[in-house]
Amino acid sequence: MSDRTTLVCLPFAGAGASFYRPWQRLADQHALDILPLQLPGRERLIDEEPYRDAATAAEGLLADLRAAFADSPQPHRIALFGHSLGAVLAYELARRIAETPGFVLVGLFASGSPHPAEQRERRATGLDDDAFLERVNEFAGYTHEALQDPEMRELILPTLRADVEMHESYVPAGSEPLPVPVTCLRGADDTLVSRTEAAAWERTTNSAFRAVELPGGHMYLTESAPELLAVVAEDLARVREEQCV
Repeated sequence: MSDRTTLVCLPFAGAGASFYRPWQRLADQHALDILPLQLPGRERLIDEEPYRDAATAAEGLLADLRAAFADSPQPHRIALFGHSLGAVLAYELARRIAETPGFVLVGLFASGSPHPAEQRERRATGLDDDAFLERVNEFAGYTHEALQDPEMRELILPTLRADVEMHESYVPAGSEPLPVPVTCLRGADDTLVSRTEAAAWERTTNSAFRAVELPGGHMYLTESAPELLAVVAEDLARVREEQCV
């Protein structure tokens, strides 16, 4: 098996795979390969119907992952990273990968998310467009500039609505702890996900767990990618050392 690990990255609501592509130049120094998986309804898949169900999305993502490694020698050493909605999708995908031959899952990195079984009391699904965007911006503490353009807003809004609906209607497929290390990450100033809520990810694993805070708010990863990838590399190195003992 290669000494390199593929970090499979899942997007937050409304985002596409391109968000993670700049991470590769930062990841090389850590022996990481970045593999962003694309959800339908955005970027090159803009004409495809977006998912509205996390379990269906996880099955589709698993098929995409298999296709990405179809011509590579087995086994494939991978870790999963997801932020907010992406953390939920990474969790569901992790449950499936753990039972899939040919993959060695060495870590789950859940960012900007409470325990996957926890639901927000205040929701955005069902609100009119203006109220929906105001609520989403309130949740994220972040506004994508494309939403300020009327034409881009019309193009992006259906997918963003589908993503939010998928996140807000999510119910975990199971509660059995994962047999892989889990690291939860959050911005130290995140007002959407508290330290206690993030730390509840410890219940999702019967392996090693670590909670890490980095500078910033809910969307800390837009500014702290180098620090985030250093955390990923540190935890994966620890797993590798333990496996060699």
